[in-house]
Amino acid sequence: MFDAVLLKTFVTVVDEDGFSRAAEKLHLTQSAVSGHLRRLEDQVGKPLLKRTTRSQQLTPDGERLMAYARTILALNRDAWAQLTRVPLQAKVRIGVSEDFIEARLLRALQDCVAQHPGMEIDVQVNIPGTLLNQMSLGDLEMVIGSQCETGESGRLLWQEPLVWAWAAQPLTQLPTPLPLALFPEPCPYREAALTRLAQAGIAQRTAMLCSSTGGLRAAALSGFAVAPMPLSQLGQGLTALGAEHGLPTLPDAQFRLFTAQHADPQLIELLSPVIVDFCSSRRQ
Repeated sequence: MFDAVLLKTFVTVVDEDGFSRAAEKLHLTQSAVSGHLRRLEDQVGKPLLKRTTRSQQLTPDGERLMAYARTILALNRDAWAQLTRVPLQAKVRIGVSEDFIEARLLRALQDCVAQHPGMEIDVQVNIPGTLLNQMSLGDLEMVIGSQCETGESGRLLWQEPLVWAWAAQPLTQLPTPLPLALFPEPCPYREAALTRLAQAGIAQRTAMLCSSTGGLRAAALSGFAVAPMPLSQLGQGLTALGAEHGLPTLPDAQFRLFTAQHADPQLIELLSPVIVDFCSSRRQ
């Protein structure tokens, strides 16, 4: 029989992308986390992770056990919730980045509220930097948003290339200085774009300051300005410019789920799977 504590450590190491972050999340020492993984591998009789000094990757056996581990832990949580359930009376405030919000996420959150009538969910839409600052001030319990090349903690949901979006039409030469459509500060896409252009010695100007993804798309679709955005958001009428146009490569956009230290653990346990499931279906 598998020990649920060891399975939880295994899943947390993978979700937090490292032993040190998993240790922080589980309130354990890093050596204790490593010990849990060794005990689990001893039980299985096979390695579960390929470890290097900088990263770790699931082995094929690790992939198989991960699927079972998530199911076992979910059933454990459900059984505990059903047998110890008390009426939930709480409000949770969730910050969602502008490029993440969509109706399906709100429906998923609303379905969760319907199953727990005593819970209220308030959603605030803004850029990630602003939302994370509000969470640090105690004004939000959870934040869903993207970061680029950051040391911020948080559960990695997925990552994808950040690209230079432009109208899908023949292009002979980009204007100089390069016109940009950007979100206001503090925005990870803005910071990444300006940093990479400066490093490449490419002159730029902010031709359009946008408060929504719709504004970025309009600027790029019209050929008014180049806009940094995640690859999946290009959509019809837009294309990604690259090195062949003289532009530097941008870092990946990392979509993460952040939770506040002051947040009720019961609410986090309840809502995190809803958000993760939404992200899984969003990527399909």
